[in-house]
Amino acid sequence: MISAMIDRYSLLRPWLFCLDPEQAHNLTLTNLDRAQRWGLLDKLVSKPIADPQRVCGINFPNPVGLAAGLDKDGKHIDALAALGFGFLEIGTVTPRPQPGNPKPRMFRLPEAQAIINRMGFNNDGVEACVARVRKSRYWQSGGVLGLNIGKNANTPIEEASNDYVICMEAVYDIATYITVNISSPNTKNLRALQGEDMLRNLLRNLDDARKRLSDRTSIRKPVFLKIAPDLDQDDIHLIADLLVEFGMDAVIATNTTIARDAVQGIEHGDEAGGLSGAPVRAASNAVIKSLKAHLGDRLPIIGVGGILSGADAREKIRSGASLVQVYSGLIYRGPDLVNECAKALRSA
Repeated sequence: MISAMIDRYSLLRPWLFCLDPEQAHNLTLTNLDRAQRWGLLDKLVSKPIADPQRVCGINFPNPVGLAAGLDKDGKHIDALAALGFGFLEIGTVTPRPQPGNPKPRMFRLPEAQAIINRMGFNNDGVEACVARVRKSRYWQSGGVLGLNIGKNANTPIEEASNDYVICMEAVYDIATYITVNISSPNTKNLRALQGEDMLRNLLRNLDDARKRLSDRTSIRKPVFLKIAPDLDQDDIHLIADLLVEFGMDAVIATNTTIARDAVQGIEHGDEAGGLSGAPVRAASNAVIKSLKAHLGDRLPIIGVGGILSGADAREKIRSGASLVQVYSGLIYRGPDLVNECAKALRSA
């Protein structure tokens, strides 16, 4: 079955799609872990594409990364690293463990090559994640690892910055970079942090915390902000200006969308949560283009959303991104998507 997962994913996918999406997700990762422990992944997966990129002072082996959300707790780092990614982003982690939203909370929309999820930052808490990271061979060998941080669901939105600072302090020593997630639609009021007053307060507190941590460690860790695809141009430009003002290092565009125009009439298309996959591609690219036009070269952009082929990855770069991340595309295309994208970007 492991061989089929890597080399014949199109044959395995119908069986996986008969399972509950969250069950299939967990089963796939469990089998990847087994294959990695048994030394099979190195034999079954194509050699990673070498295409070094230096962004935000970080040396990325290639520009294709794993987006946050697939490995929320750092349980599968070494197996995922073996698939050819240039970097991994894990999380979202919160200060305290939380179960997330009630099940079912993940839905496939095969007709649209899409996923809707309302997971709700289910995770074991930041300290548990940090402990797992330290045990991973990928981290011990210097792999590029982003930590995506968020707030607990029961933390009032007015106190959200406290949760982000707690997480930043916890992950600072082990993260290559830190991503601040204020754009998930699955935690009540979280997206309100994209508004000017709340965002200014959050970025100020994070900037102050990073200065303290930098003084303590003599290392300045890059901090990225992940934004939604559902912003208008004025909001995009406002966020971009605040990121520059507070010395943030990059912007990840984008998270999932709450729009449903592209999936009307499709089974599960009206489920609450964030929509990812092919339907978010155009909105994500539009945000990237708007950011690039406004920022120029002042701030790098990491493009994510709707990448299901090497051509989609190239489109993100041509829109203005420096790096890309994939997630939902893996559900529909399998692990071969990673090297396909890396090859496409190397030849672009």
